Amino acid sequence: MLKESSTSAGDLLRDWRQRRRLSQLALAVDAEISQRHLSFVESGRSLPSRDMVLRLTEHLDVPLRERNAILVAAGFAPIYRDRPLDAPELAGARAVIERILDGHDPHPALAVDRHWTLLASNRAVGALLADVAGHLLEGPVNVLRISLHPEGLASRIVNFREWRSHVFKRLAHEIDVSADPRLAALLEELKTYPAPPEAGPRRPAPVEAGAIAVPLMLTSPAGPLSFLSTTTVFGTAVDVTLSEVTIEAFFPADAQTARAMAELAGQAGPPNV
Repeated sequence: MLKESSTSAGDLLRDWRQRRRLSQLALAVDAEISQRHLSFVESGRSLPSRDMVLRLTEHLDVPLRERNAILVAAGFAPIYRDRPLDAPELAGARAVIERILDGHDPHPALAVDRHWTLLASNRAVGALLADVAGHLLEGPVNVLRISLHPEGLASRIVNFREWRSHVFKRLAHEIDVSADPRLAALLEELKTYPAPPEAGPRRPAPVEAGAIAVPLMLTSPAGPLSFLSTTTVFGTAVDVTLSEVTIEAFFPADAQTARAMAELAGQAGPPNV
């Protein structure tokens, strides 16, 4: 067994229960244990077994990285492996990601980690980032920073205020789910970015009659572009890194966008980010 951390497993479990807005009784019923036992675990009067930690974190939908932290706090070794995406053991997963990205061409698709750092992209993404300032494409590239930064895509986003509101809400939800301080810091940073001078007032949703989602609307040399995005995750991942990979695929919302992306992608080489 490992040395117990300064924050007890009971404290961490209570924090996650409260974050999930569950009472002790509700969690105890879901996990099929007594409320008294759960109370003793949270207060530190009873040390949870390894199986109890895994059962409670499963019912609380705690991210794998944080499940490892609770196991360590309870005095047990972490069970979920945390390997870099370029590790040989993850070659199969990398191949799947590359197939998804390449198969989505000529429309943009990219893979990001839990902090929205770019892991991989197809060449259509490179075509859209042609005018982005070089310093935003150096080192770890953050997709949301590029999206809203004044020297990124901000001035080209036609519906900037609606898109920014969508990004803020999504990021706030991810912070609520994950309790990740780096995401919280990223949200605060993004809020400091000014709106482009040409950005119009925010319109109430839906943006137009019949709208089903907030589109990303961009100007481009090939004409106006309008995309709807979808998200793909490894839903059954038991590796920390894979559990935190998200693939964002953008689909053309109209025929004009489909034609324009075919033209832009034909002019672009391999992605440089």
